[in-house]
Amino acid sequence: MFWAADTDTPILHETYDMWDSMIERVKVIIFEHEGKDLLTGKSDFFNVVHKVLVDRWAKSFTPLHCFAHSLVPKYYSNAWLQGGGSGSMKRVAPHVDDEVSSNRFICLKRMFSESKQFKKVSKEYGMFATGSGPFNAPHVVEAREYEEPISWWANYGSPTPILQSLAFKKLLLQPASSSCCERNWSTYSMIHNVKRNRLTSQTAEDLVFVHANIRLITRKKQGPSKYWDICGDKFDIDGDIAELADLSINDPHIEAMTFDENFEENES
Repeated sequence: MFWAADTDTPILHETYDMWDSMIERVKVIIFEHEGKDLLTGKSDFFNVVHKVLVDRWAKSFTPLHCFAHSLVPKYYSNAWLQGGGSGSMKRVAPHVDDEVSSNRFICLKRMFSESKQFKKVSKEYGMFATGSGPFNAPHVVEAREYEEPISWWANYGSPTPILQSLAFKKLLLQPASSSCCERNWSTYSMIHNVKRNRLTSQTAEDLVFVHANIRLITRKKQGPSKYWDICGDKFDIDGDIAELADLSINDPHIEAMTFDENFEENES
């Protein structure tokens, strides 16, 4: 899953189904190895593995995943629903799935706080999910099975302009990568290094947390610190090179800097 998600191609809308399918494939492998029936059998080992997988998914699971999942036309097609999954897996459309529906509602409420806009986008989604109105044409229904999501929305999504705009700008073109995690790992290696190895793990985590939040706060500020978390000391604005800070919190020289022993002794 990490390998599949760490890419520069749009993957957000496929993540929810990928996790479901992956967990079911793990179940099939374990049950076949133990010689147990997928429908009636029970496996203590799979229960342990299942809990680990679900806990890991819960750490990165957001309502945005469910909303993106809900905008993939393929997941409403009969070919996908009747195709089934591995073993005992039963596929359901996103608007029938309780978890997906509740999280999609949360996401929509956050995006459209005004009642009028919320009602409008809810009406659009209902029309899209049930295949009613302009989405009921045979060629539109058939295209759900084979056409790429973003292409489908480009060809047939004009009757629902709000959903079409969300598909283009926010949900179906979003790449996913581990770059944010790698930034934190880089920060951690700067804080907890060979010469500063007496920090407890909790202290190191707190320092990384503070550093990451300072980066976020600087985005809301104007002046020298505005672009610290983007590209170091200089940033090209309208073709002009502007000096925005004398020292960047992510400067390679600062990251490579170590503290001498006298400083560490005073610190401890």
